[in-house]
Amino acid sequence: MDTIASLFSFITTPVSWVIVQFHTVYGAIFGPNTGWAWGLSIVSLVILIRICLIPLFVKQIKSTRAMQTLQPEMKKIQERYKNDRQRQSEEMMKLYKETGTNPLSSCLPILAQSPFFFALYHVLSGIASHKQIGVIDEQLLNSARQAHIFGAPLAAKFMDSASTVEALGATLTDVRVVTAVMIVMMSFSQFYTQRQLMTKNVDTTVKTPFMQQQKMLMYVFPVMFAVFGINFPVGVLVYWLTTNVWTMGQQMYVIRNNPTPGSKAQAAYLERLTKHVTQHGKIRRRGEKAIIKAIVAKGRDRNEFERKFVNALNKAGLAAQTDGTVVRSTAQAAAQTEDGVTTTAAVTGTDTAARRQQPKRQSKSQRQSGAPRQPGDDSPSLEKADEPQGAKPAAAKQPQKPGSGTRSKAQSGQRKGGPQRPKSPSKK
Repeated sequence: MDTIASLFSFITTPVSWVIVQFHTVYGAIFGPNTGWAWGLSIVSLVILIRICLIPLFVKQIKSTRAMQTLQPEMKKIQERYKNDRQRQSEEMMKLYKETGTNPLSSCLPILAQSPFFFALYHVLSGIASHKQIGVIDEQLLNSARQAHIFGAPLAAKFMDSASTVEALGATLTDVRVVTAVMIVMMSFSQFYTQRQLMTKNVDTTVKTPFMQQQKMLMYVFPVMFAVFGINFPVGVLVYWLTTNVWTMGQQMYVIRNNPTPGSKAQAAYLERLTKHVTQHGKIRRRGEKAIIKAIVAKGRDRNEFERKFVNALNKAGLAAQTDGTVVRSTAQAAAQTEDGVTTTAAVTGTDTAARRQQPKRQSKSQRQSGAPRQPGDDSPSLEKADEPQGAKPAAAKQPQKPGSGTRSKAQSGQRKGGPQRPKSPSKK
């Protein structure tokens, strides 16, 4: 580890200078020789580095989602050229180039942190061996050697001997208890970060080898941190624990506000967004507009959660627009259907004027007389409508009530029009 750390000695001076500046501020509050002053200086160094790495983190998210999208195509290439490794690699590189995807982008934040991590390790190793490194002079070196975090010196390790720990002014039991607790917390934070990524922010509609790899890393990384952690100084454990907690919080924020399409996190996010939009009728943040804009642009390619979101807006009398905004349906409104097709209906007058008129039923007497259906006749009953007194037409006859003892022409077997059928002779 010391050999690897020496390779990054070029960045040791900037890292030590940043730590000294933070130590000057915290030393004025807690005292220059306290573990709080030096520990918070390391924590502040981590926060400063992670803030600078936010653009790389955003690029990592985009690259990871792009890789998830490409997994079905990658699987087809592997099956097609399973006997030709060289052709398989060429097709993979061609696919990456066409889609603008870089598999190494998901590792950029870790790779970018590596120089700072090894530089800090080099500084703390110099403190343990009482060697001046960077801008840390003799006075600061003595101050750092006196600093303890819960009884463990900054430069002490889990595997140090009792004599080495006693030279730093501590006991072997205190050092091993503190370092063991910090290693467990560091491994657990790494496991939880990877687990929430796999259980909440992965597209469940696509089963790919990428998901299996991520699931394997969920168990491998914590074990790696535990193995390497016993050789890390307490100050480095503080650094790594802080960066794991930062990553966990950052991941939780992304999962909540910008989830992966098709994941459980997206279902929860769209459910919250639906409640807010139906209550207030507007979008709160620019990120929400971007998500709605992407959903509208998908059209027929929307997943189950996105179709449910669009249908919920339509039921509430709202319509999502192509620019990501949401408007209320008015006289001239756009109603989006479930398959993504947009239809526009111009409504004039009342709502009933735009509806298709249903055909009107005729009365029984009109059907029997063969009279044509009148467009204004809206009588829904089968009986003849009431007529005003004194205006009865001569051709119209009052229908006979059933059971009166007489039968109509239709009942007696006579035809309504034309020549009558001759009666058959009766047989005596």
